[in-house]
Amino acid sequence: MAGSGINQAIHWAIRAWPELDSETLYSVLAARAAVFVVEQNCPYQDLDGLDPAGIHIIASADDGAVLAYGRLLPAGVRFREPSIGRVLTTSRGRGKGLGKVLMQRCLEQARQRFRDQPIRISAQQYLERFYQDLGFVTVSDPYDEDGIPHIEMLAVESEQRKR
Repeated sequence: MAGSGINQAIHWAIRAWPELDSETLYSVLAARAAVFVVEQNCPYQDLDGLDPAGIHIIASADDGAVLAYGRLLPAGVRFREPSIGRVLTTSRGRGKGLGKVLMQRCLEQARQRFRDQPIRISAQQYLERFYQDLGFVTVSDPYDEDGIPHIEMLAVESEQRKR
């Protein structure tokens, strides 16, 4: 079934800001608006000025449509620690296990780039178990962010856990 996304190849890209061409950037921003603003009915300022500092992990279909996306930021940009955010799977990408693969790729990149540093996320609270299964631990009480309950979570290297 052409265009349905079933059995299509998934193409992964890891790009710093200067490496994002205009078509890719447009597709990423459209996916973020579709998921965070439209689907979640949450009008908020997605363009937070942090994208130029980020590493962008993108899964796309053969036709270039974004299926999953995450943004990795170095320490000191959003949090004291390096962080992963703007994590999403588009409606077309759901049901394929892409959310887990995306986070595994984000964590892999974070560990390559920011060795021995814990990774912080601000997660929607309903996804707490998903992130726990990836090695994150909850480090805050729930708080409201744009009308959605969130929690902060940290992932630490197994070597750090032993110390």
